[in-house]
Amino acid sequence: MHHLPITKFLNSIFGGIYQLNDPLAVELLVFAILLAFFLLVRMNLSADNPGAIQHFAEMVHEMVSDQAKGIIGNTYERYVPYALCVGIFILACNLIGLIPTLVSPTQFPYVPLGMAILTFIYYHFHGVREQGIVHYMKHFAGPVWWLAPLMIPIEIVSHFARIMSLTIRLFANMFAGEMVTLAFFSLIPVGIPIIFLLLHVGVAFIQAFLFMLLTLIYVSLAVAHEEGHESHASH
Repeated sequence: MHHLPITKFLNSIFGGIYQLNDPLAVELLVFAILLAFFLLVRMNLSADNPGAIQHFAEMVHEMVSDQAKGIIGNTYERYVPYALCVGIFILACNLIGLIPTLVSPTQFPYVPLGMAILTFIYYHFHGVREQGIVHYMKHFAGPVWWLAPLMIPIEIVSHFARIMSLTIRLFANMFAGEMVTLAFFSLIPVGIPIIFLLLHVGVAFIQAFLFMLLTLIYVSLAVAHEEGHESHASH
Protein backbone atom coordinates (compact mmCIF):
# COMPACT_ATOMS: atom_id res chain seq x y z
CA MET A 1 0.00 0.00 0.00
CA HIS A 2 1.26 3.46 -0.94
CA HIS A 3 1.76 5.78 2.05
CA LEU A 4 2.70 9.41 2.47
CA PRO A 5 6.32 10.13 3.45
CA ILE A 6 5.22 11.24 6.94
CA THR A 7 3.34 7.94 7.38
CA LYS A 8 6.35 5.91 6.30
CA PHE A 9 8.57 7.86 8.69
CA LEU A 10 6.27 7.38 11.69
CA ASN A 11 5.73 3.71 10.87
CA SER A 12 9.49 3.23 10.80
CA ILE A 13 9.47 4.43 14.42
CA PHE A 14 6.22 2.98 15.75
CA GLY A 15 5.58 0.25 13.20
CA GLY A 16 6.36 -2.49 15.67
CA ILE A 17 3.56 -1.24 17.92
CA TYR A 18 0.89 -0.04 15.48
CA GLN A 19 0.75 0.58 11.74
CA LEU A 20 -0.48 4.13 11.10
CA ASN A 21 -2.58 5.12 8.09
CA ASP A 22 -2.18 8.46 6.31
CA PRO A 23 -4.95 10.43 8.10
CA LEU A 24 -3.76 9.36 11.55
CA ALA A 25 -0.15 10.13 10.71
CA VAL A 26 -1.08 13.64 9.52
CA GLU A 27 -3.25 14.15 12.62
CA LEU A 28 -0.22 13.34 14.77
CA LEU A 29 1.80 15.84 12.77
CA VAL A 30 -0.90 18.48 13.32
CA PHE A 31 -0.89 17.67 17.04
CA ALA A 32 2.89 18.07 17.20
CA ILE A 33 2.77 21.40 15.33
CA LEU A 34 0.00 22.79 17.57
CA LEU A 35 1.78 21.56 20.71
CA ALA A 36 4.96 23.33 19.59
CA PHE A 37 2.94 26.49 18.85
CA PHE A 38 1.28 26.53 22.29
CA LEU A 39 4.61 25.86 24.02
CA LEU A 40 6.14 28.73 22.07
CA VAL A 41 3.30 31.02 23.12
CA ARG A 42 3.70 29.92 26.74
CA MET A 43 7.45 30.49 26.71
CA ASN A 44 7.10 34.00 25.28
CA LEU A 45 4.24 35.29 27.44
CA SER A 46 4.86 38.85 28.56
CA ALA A 47 2.54 41.37 30.15
CA ASP A 48 4.87 44.29 29.43
CA ASN A 49 6.13 43.48 25.94
CA PRO A 50 3.88 40.95 24.17
CA GLY A 51 5.18 39.73 20.84
CA ALA A 52 3.35 39.08 17.58
CA ILE A 53 2.73 35.42 18.38
CA GLN A 54 1.17 36.35 21.74
CA HIS A 55 -1.04 38.98 20.09
CA PHE A 56 -2.21 36.39 17.57
CA ALA A 57 -2.96 33.81 20.28
CA GLU A 58 -4.85 36.38 22.36
CA MET A 59 -6.84 37.50 19.32
CA VAL A 60 -7.95 33.93 18.56
CA HIS A 61 -8.79 33.28 22.23
CA GLU A 62 -10.79 36.50 22.44
CA MET A 63 -12.73 35.66 19.28
CA VAL A 64 -13.75 32.23 20.64
CA SER A 65 -14.51 33.72 24.07
CA ASP A 66 -16.81 36.35 22.53
CA GLN A 67 -18.70 33.64 20.65
CA ALA A 68 -18.97 31.48 23.77
CA LYS A 69 -20.18 34.38 25.94
CA GLY A 70 -22.84 35.34 23.42
CA ILE A 71 -24.12 31.76 23.10
CA ILE A 72 -23.68 30.26 26.58
CA GLY A 73 -23.79 33.27 28.90
CA ASN A 74 -22.08 33.91 32.21
CA THR A 75 -20.60 30.42 32.63
CA TYR A 76 -18.95 30.50 29.20
CA GLU A 77 -15.31 30.47 30.40
CA ARG A 78 -15.45 26.80 31.42
CA TYR A 79 -16.16 25.75 27.82
CA VAL A 80 -13.79 28.04 25.90
CA PRO A 81 -10.72 25.72 26.04
CA TYR A 82 -12.53 22.81 24.40
CA ALA A 83 -14.15 24.97 21.71
CA LEU A 84 -10.81 26.67 21.05
CA CYS A 85 -8.96 23.36 20.72
CA VAL A 86 -11.65 21.89 18.46
CA GLY A 87 -11.66 24.92 16.18
CA ILE A 88 -7.88 25.21 15.89
CA PHE A 89 -7.33 21.48 15.45
CA ILE A 90 -9.95 21.17 12.70
CA LEU A 91 -8.64 24.30 10.97
CA ALA A 92 -5.09 22.96 11.01
CA CYS A 93 -6.28 19.58 9.69
CA ASN A 94 -8.24 21.35 6.94
CA LEU A 95 -5.29 23.49 5.84
CA ILE A 96 -2.41 21.05 6.12
CA GLY A 97 -3.55 19.25 2.98
CA LEU A 98 -2.42 22.29 0.98
CA ILE A 99 1.19 21.32 1.73
CA PRO A 100 2.61 19.00 -0.97
CA THR A 101 2.92 15.31 0.08
CA LEU A 102 0.30 15.78 2.83
CA VAL A 103 -3.49 15.31 2.94
CA SER A 104 -6.28 16.90 4.96
CA PRO A 105 -7.36 14.31 7.56
CA THR A 106 -10.85 15.84 7.60
CA GLN A 107 -11.50 14.62 4.04
CA PHE A 108 -11.70 11.09 5.48
CA PRO A 109 -15.11 10.48 7.14
CA TYR A 110 -13.84 8.76 10.29
CA VAL A 111 -11.83 11.82 11.35
CA PRO A 112 -14.83 14.21 11.45
CA LEU A 113 -16.83 11.34 12.98
CA GLY A 114 -14.32 11.04 15.80
CA MET A 115 -14.49 14.78 16.48
CA ALA A 116 -18.30 14.69 16.38
CA ILE A 117 -18.48 11.77 18.85
CA LEU A 118 -16.05 13.56 21.18
CA THR A 119 -18.23 16.69 21.06
CA PHE A 120 -21.35 14.56 21.65
CA ILE A 121 -19.80 13.07 24.80
CA TYR A 122 -18.48 16.47 25.91
CA TYR A 123 -21.76 18.38 25.90
CA HIS A 124 -23.74 15.52 27.47
CA PHE A 125 -21.12 15.22 30.21
CA HIS A 126 -21.39 18.91 31.04
CA GLY A 127 -25.17 18.79 30.84
CA VAL A 128 -25.22 16.07 33.50
CA ARG A 129 -22.51 17.80 35.54
CA GLU A 130 -24.37 21.11 35.50
CA GLN A 131 -27.90 19.86 36.16
CA GLY A 132 -27.62 16.36 37.58
CA ILE A 133 -28.63 13.20 35.76
CA VAL A 134 -32.34 13.32 36.73
CA HIS A 135 -32.95 16.94 35.80
CA TYR A 136 -30.92 16.62 32.62
CA MET A 137 -32.93 13.60 31.48
CA LYS A 138 -36.15 15.59 31.97
CA HIS A 139 -35.17 17.65 28.94
CA PHE A 140 -35.64 14.54 26.82
CA ALA A 141 -39.19 14.08 28.09
CA GLY A 142 -40.44 17.49 26.95
CA PRO A 143 -42.56 20.03 28.84
CA VAL A 144 -45.72 17.87 28.99
CA TRP A 145 -45.41 14.61 30.93
CA TRP A 146 -47.97 12.65 28.93
CA LEU A 147 -46.05 13.33 25.71
CA ALA A 148 -42.87 11.82 27.18
CA PRO A 149 -43.23 8.40 25.42
CA LEU A 150 -43.28 10.27 22.10
CA MET A 151 -40.71 12.96 22.92
CA ILE A 152 -37.99 10.74 24.38
CA PRO A 153 -37.36 8.70 21.19
CA ILE A 154 -37.51 11.87 19.09
CA GLU A 155 -34.98 13.63 21.33
CA ILE A 156 -32.63 10.64 21.33
CA VAL A 157 -32.72 10.40 17.54
CA SER A 158 -32.19 14.16 17.19
CA HIS A 159 -29.12 14.06 19.44
CA PHE A 160 -27.56 11.20 17.47
CA ALA A 161 -28.44 13.08 14.28
CA ARG A 162 -26.14 15.85 15.50
CA ILE A 163 -23.21 13.43 15.19
CA MET A 164 -24.12 12.71 11.58
CA SER A 165 -24.70 16.40 10.86
CA LEU A 166 -21.30 17.46 12.22
CA THR A 167 -19.57 14.58 10.44
CA ILE A 168 -21.18 14.91 7.02
CA ARG A 169 -20.93 18.71 6.88
CA LEU A 170 -17.20 18.74 7.58
CA PHE A 171 -16.29 15.63 5.58
CA ALA A 172 -18.37 16.47 2.50
CA ASN A 173 -17.12 20.05 2.20
CA MET A 174 -13.46 19.15 2.69
CA PHE A 175 -13.61 16.12 0.39
CA ALA A 176 -15.36 18.11 -2.35
CA GLY A 177 -12.92 21.01 -2.02
CA GLU A 178 -9.94 18.65 -2.19
CA MET A 179 -11.27 16.85 -5.28
CA VAL A 180 -12.11 20.07 -7.15
CA THR A 181 -8.69 21.56 -6.41
CA LEU A 182 -6.86 18.39 -7.51
CA ALA A 183 -8.97 18.12 -10.66
CA PHE A 184 -8.18 21.66 -11.80
CA PHE A 185 -4.49 21.35 -10.95
CA SER A 186 -4.28 18.18 -13.04
CA LEU A 187 -6.05 19.86 -15.99
CA ILE A 188 -4.61 23.39 -15.81
CA PRO A 189 -1.47 23.51 -13.62
CA VAL A 190 -1.17 27.32 -13.58
CA GLY A 191 -3.58 30.22 -13.11
CA ILE A 192 -7.17 29.13 -12.67
CA PRO A 193 -6.44 26.48 -9.98
CA ILE A 194 -5.18 29.27 -7.69
CA ILE A 195 -8.77 30.55 -7.48
CA PHE A 196 -9.99 27.15 -6.33
CA LEU A 197 -7.06 26.93 -3.93
CA LEU A 198 -8.20 30.18 -2.31
CA LEU A 199 -11.77 28.88 -2.20
CA HIS A 200 -10.47 25.74 -0.51
CA VAL A 201 -8.77 27.90 2.14
CA GLY A 202 -12.03 29.81 2.65
CA VAL A 203 -13.99 26.56 3.06
CA ALA A 204 -11.38 25.31 5.54
CA PHE A 205 -11.87 28.38 7.76
CA ILE A 206 -15.66 28.35 7.46
CA GLN A 207 -16.00 24.66 8.31
CA ALA A 208 -13.72 24.94 11.34
CA PHE A 209 -15.69 27.96 12.56
CA LEU A 210 -19.06 26.22 12.04
CA PHE A 211 -17.92 23.12 13.92
CA MET A 212 -16.76 25.26 16.82
CA LEU A 213 -19.96 27.32 16.74
CA LEU A 214 -22.23 24.25 16.75
CA THR A 215 -20.19 22.82 19.61
CA LEU A 216 -20.91 25.94 21.67
CA ILE A 217 -24.61 25.84 20.73
CA TYR A 218 -24.94 22.19 21.77
CA VAL A 219 -23.17 22.96 25.05
CA SER A 220 -25.46 25.92 25.70
CA LEU A 221 -28.56 23.76 25.18
CA ALA A 222 -27.14 21.03 27.42
CA VAL A 223 -26.17 23.24 30.37
CA ALA A 224 -29.16 25.61 30.23
CA HIS A 225 -31.76 25.24 32.97
CA GLU A 226 -35.45 25.31 32.14
CA GLU A 227 -35.56 29.09 32.32
CA GLY A 228 -32.62 29.27 29.96
CA HIS A 229 -34.30 26.90 27.51
CA GLU A 230 -37.50 28.92 27.48
CA SER A 231 -35.58 32.13 26.93
CA HIS A 232 -33.53 30.54 24.17
CA ALA A 233 -36.62 29.13 22.50
CA SER A 234 -38.35 32.52 22.57
CA HIS A 235 -35.47 33.96 20.55
